Amino acid sequence: MLDSLNWEMAFVFALLVGAITSFLLERIPTDQTAATVFGVLLAAGALPFTQRLPSVEQLLAVFANPAPITIAAMFVLSAALEKCGVIEAMASSLGKLAGLGYRRFLLLLMALVALVSAFINNTPVVMVFLPAVLTLSRTLGVPASKLLIPLSYASIFGGICTLVGTSTNILASGVLSAQGAEPIQMFELAWVGLPLLFLGGIYLTFFADRLLPVRDSLTSLLTPEERKEFVTEAFVQPGSPLVGQTVQDSGLLRGRGVRLLEIVRDAVHESFDDPTSVVLRAGDRLFLRCRPAGLAHARTIDGLALAATRDLGLEAISAYEGSIVEGVIGPRSTLVGQTVEDVNFRQRFRVLLVALHRRGTNLRDRLKEIRLEAGDLLLMMGPDRAIEGVRRSEDVILLDHPPTPSRSMRRKTPWVVATVTAVILASALHILPIAAAALVGVALVMAFGVLTPKEGYDSIEWSIMILIFGMLGLGLAMQTTGAAELLARGLVALASVEVVPEAWAPWVVLAALWLVTTVMTETLSNNATVVLMAPVALSLGAQLQVDPRPFVIATCIAASASFATPIGYQTNTYVYGVAGYRFTDFARIGVPLNLLYFVTGVALVPLIWPF
Repeated sequence: MLDSLNWEMAFVFALLVGAITSFLLERIPTDQTAATVFGVLLAAGALPFTQRLPSVEQLLAVFANPAPITIAAMFVLSAALEKCGVIEAMASSLGKLAGLGYRRFLLLLMALVALVSAFINNTPVVMVFLPAVLTLSRTLGVPASKLLIPLSYASIFGGICTLVGTSTNILASGVLSAQGAEPIQMFELAWVGLPLLFLGGIYLTFFADRLLPVRDSLTSLLTPEERKEFVTEAFVQPGSPLVGQTVQDSGLLRGRGVRLLEIVRDAVHESFDDPTSVVLRAGDRLFLRCRPAGLAHARTIDGLALAATRDLGLEAISAYEGSIVEGVIGPRSTLVGQTVEDVNFRQRFRVLLVALHRRGTNLRDRLKEIRLEAGDLLLMMGPDRAIEGVRRSEDVILLDHPPTPSRSMRRKTPWVVATVTAVILASALHILPIAAAALVGVALVMAFGVLTPKEGYDSIEWSIMILIFGMLGLGLAMQTTGAAELLARGLVALASVEVVPEAWAPWVVLAALWLVTTVMTETLSNNATVVLMAPVALSLGAQLQVDPRPFVIATCIAASASFATPIGYQTNTYVYGVAGYRFTDFARIGVPLNLLYFVTGVALVPLIWPF
């Protein structure tokens, strides 16, 4: 098999390994990795001595692929439904189910989320349901950690059932249509998606309580005294004995429950590696986080004006009681990719960032230098008015209470629901291709005034779009160079051993493809995995001289069925930090679910789509 390896295949394999390594290390964003891979392919395709690498024209043609266009349009339609309060109204209705008890509530929660996720992008569904589920967990008397993983999984269950349920399905359909095959129909995947949804729901209903841990969120780890603290500004007076001393030597931090948050010097918010070693100057403004006892201690320090105790003729020095709230950074937040200092967080939101939780780690030090990511959980403190301002900003989704359904757009809800329904029916009845129907739907919701063009552009997760285009370029290179065929031959070789009857060879190859895809999606992402594995699935059909459709369908479903890690699917990443989960919590409940999907999927797919 290796004797057919040429330098162009080796080049593509090197790019593939480099991209996967970059995705795993997470040193740079995934979309930046994808853009770099695409740029390298463009440069290589322009070389005169390349024969098998895709040309520049072929690579640029991926931007005309209808699958990413459809995905972008569905982002906009999902945003229109979200803005009208359709998802929020469904989330708010959960309160009526709180009296049913844990198992019945969990079953109905998963059914509702799966139903909505079958037609709306999974991420906004989970983000809107999060605060409602957190509130109801207290009503039910169960930890949120018993509910949030099932919430994420239910969105995956539902997304698998329809063409528009997840971008993975749309991409797989695009791969088939690009090869001249029949694209995936709107409800075609329901033949296997619904049985998997039923089995997954039953599994979680009976085993979630046993397998899911009792975990605490960030705020639940705080004592009642810590949840209500004071933020105060202190001023170093001219001639103060503190001038020339370090913060540590001044005795300011010796009081119980006093923490230095920030130093403002000459109207500039200074950044110091170790603020306690800073030598104080006259006029320095210190922002302190104090418990009541600490506040009393700070008042006793000579030369430190605290909480407007003197008329200093400066901007008012204030102290206020601060409430601590949790919030998660959404996928379309303008904060993503920026540091706290870049966005001037405290001045922008008028709240203080106390801690940040990311992938099982609580970060409290050097917060200003941390580049924020979608899914980061923020622990913030501020007055009620400022917290309400954060809630309205849409950059941070607060988790303190369920969302209130939008009122301003409620009268336009029927138009939006009718538009989305028309898009689905137009595709299901073959009136229009899904890409055309979705674009018409986007035009209609903008014509109705539900979304402005800018809001439509902002609703598209451009990082995912860049990832998709970059991986489409790499997938094309795998096809043109024969790298996909080489990988397919390796999988076919697994079924060539003498113990495997010839009639069972396609089943064995399908199982191997499913397992490889599952491993990849748990460590990379569902979109990158389906784009990279779909060319291999097509080559498998040619190698075995059978219909490639069951292999592409299997790749599509396995790429979405990410249950064993919190990093393979975006909704898993969001619930990861909110409930204080550990990495192993996903494996404990997710690996059996992966095996259930694997066995059921490998058995059903060839029966519905024969080889």
